[in-house]
Amino acid sequence: MTAVIHKPISQLKITWPLLPDDFILPDDPVENIEHPLIANGLRQSVVDCPELIENALIVSNFALCAAVDDRTICKGPDWMYVRPVQPWPHNYPRRSYTPHTEGTVPSVVMEFLSATYGDEYSVEHTEEIGKWFFYEQVIKVPRYVIFRPHTGRIEVYALESERYNNQEPDENGRYLIPGLDLFLGVWVGTREGRTGNWLRWWNRAGELLLWPEERAEAERQRAEAERQRAEAERQRAEAQSQEKELVQTLLEQERQRNQELLARLAALGIDPE
Repeated sequence: MTAVIHKPISQLKITWPLLPDDFILPDDPVENIEHPLIANGLRQSVVDCPELIENALIVSNFALCAAVDDRTICKGPDWMYVRPVQPWPHNYPRRSYTPHTEGTVPSVVMEFLSATYGDEYSVEHTEEIGKWFFYEQVIKVPRYVIFRPHTGRIEVYALESERYNNQEPDENGRYLIPGLDLFLGVWVGTREGRTGNWLRWWNRAGELLLWPEERAEAERQRAEAERQRAEAERQRAEAQSQEKELVQTLLEQERQRNQELLARLAALGIDPE
């Protein structure tokens, strides 16, 4: 998380060129299969929120670029959210993102640490500029999240006075992430064969943003509850109908008895009045 530089930060020349088409980015295999699952879970829980998806870039292990003293540097955060970004004008996939040139600065970047954590997906050529320095001093990302999946420890740093300061969680152990207007916290459970600690989103009402399968299950339960309510209403209406029919039958039986009594009295020459 440190940077090896040979001049004051204020003297660094930072520019925002587009990544050249012939720039070689790392194509290393993913060593930790848990990290893509965690990153995908963060994305999938916001895809049902149009206000968070429109004109947004939500990616993992994706090149975040800038030039420092005319040296192109790219870092690949484990998760990144940017909004708004300019529409991608080409018919081939976007492979990098340069703030200020292609849109705004990312609202948040995240790194998921493992026991063998290194500086994965980091392109550097002459001097070592670490991710912390790059996010804090070059890109100036407002929120930097460090998450250790195996322990569930989460650290959230806010850019304040040009330095990252460790944030305290709220009473629920969660952190507000401006730009998404959501709270980030740790959830323990099982998904896609992985049981452990997950990063998840909550809204300001304290409601957990659901994954697609959870939304489907919630919809199934809602539909089942609606079916049961409709069935109960049908049974209630049927019971009311049967009760009404019973009352009508009893009234008819009473009317017939009255008519029979009047007929017998008339046969005996008795005036019922």
